[in-house]
Amino acid sequence: MKFKPNTRVYIAGCGGMLGEAVFARIAATGAILLASDIDVNEPWLVYGDVRDCGSMGKAIRSFEPDVIINLAALTDLEHCEREPEDSWLTNALGAENLGVIAAKLDVPYVYISTAGIFGGEKDCYNDFDTPNPLAMYAKSKYYGERYVCTNVPKHFVLRAGWMMGGGPKKDKKFINKIYKQIQAGAKILNVVNDKLGTPTYTVDFANGMVKIIESELYGLYNQVCSGTSSRYEVAVEFIRLLGHESTIKINIVESDFFAKDYFAPRPASEQLVNQKLNQLGLNYMRDWKICLAEYANSFR
Repeated sequence: MKFKPNTRVYIAGCGGMLGEAVFARIAATGAILLASDIDVNEPWLVYGDVRDCGSMGKAIRSFEPDVIINLAALTDLEHCEREPEDSWLTNALGAENLGVIAAKLDVPYVYISTAGIFGGEKDCYNDFDTPNPLAMYAKSKYYGERYVCTNVPKHFVLRAGWMMGGGPKKDKKFINKIYKQIQAGAKILNVVNDKLGTPTYTVDFANGMVKIIESELYGLYNQVCSGTSSRYEVAVEFIRLLGHESTIKINIVESDFFAKDYFAPRPASEQLVNQKLNQLGLNYMRDWKICLAEYANSFR
């Protein structure tokens, strides 16, 4: 399929940092969009709860979409550990509910998975490596991934890494946490150097998603920025881009330093490589340093 002015796209969970980028990218094609979220924080959103199969089914069927995109997820690992039922209902059952609807309507279904489903036994994971989820968040997301791949014929499962995007307003991840400390006047930042991952810029991710959907090559794909990194390396680069390298010191610590606040188990490495996308000529993700340089403009 191609995104055209008469293409009808339903996007669930569209109120977050990735949702903003996906909505903008697809809207640029002229497609007809219906975007929902449980947090109606934008004028272009309507209320929709992926945990409620009945109401979601009714809303989606009446819209008659050509494609369904599910961005809904609980991504706070500590919340998922404290409230496992909430995690399972949103990340697992929510994925299943929309998958059932997509299969019945015989339309493509896009589900966003995570690099966090791996256990950290290796330094880097390709699309074919076997997941070993450690935390409740990862386990619930992995269930969603497996359900979609097994039960929805026309599926695209895209695994993201350390997400960055949305700016100070919507970014709930590492970059904005660093920025908030800077804004609060911090001159020393404690950053771990024992966790490896792959930054994933929402703008590139949304663009790649559109291209993959249009290819009609259904399947599961890693989709992250190129280049490897640690949390420390990302922090150093972000501080440099903001021009604070001479005034802010970054103190390297181990993960145990944050054990009280970040108690959910995390793999030592969740670095991904886009092996399948590279082979198919569908990798539209830039190097993470290039993306971070572009993204840093949102914080100036």
